[in-house]
Amino acid sequence: MATSAVPAAITALLTILRAAPGLAGVAVVDGPPGVNLTERRRIYVGYSPGSDQAAEIQQSFAGAGARQRDEDAAISCYAEARGGDKDMGLRRAQVFGLLAEVENALRGTDTAPQAPTLGGAVLWSEVTAGSLIQAQDNGTLAGLAFTVAYHARI
Repeated sequence: MATSAVPAAITALLTILRAAPGLAGVAVVDGPPGVNLTERRRIYVGYSPGSDQAAEIQQSFAGAGARQRDEDAAISCYAEARGGDKDMGLRRAQVFGLLAEVENALRGTDTAPQAPTLGGAVLWSEVTAGSLIQAQDNGTLAGLAFTVAYHARI
């Protein structure tokens, strides 16, 4: 029996985002960034700038008998758009466009009915909190730290 749904949830989230048509050409990265920052648009799963926390987990017994547990978790994610110009409005629009594509990828559809359950790894998931970051250094950068929250029964 699994002690947490986090490993399966992160793997499923990566799979869903990498297959999302609206994210074609976007680097979807597992964990913190490496040294190659040449991609202009990226989404990190299990990473948020300024924090080493990949996910936050809370569990409780699902009922009497202690046979199952409920798990609520928040997976740290970060979307980033970079450019060599000074058009901060464009970068902001791009990074919020990335977040919209993540939200769309997690919505259930006829062709992807298990998207909100992360392929059956959890009972439901959704994009929750977000925090906008902007910087100008040899161009512009807009980043959006956000969480994908889920509820699972383990």
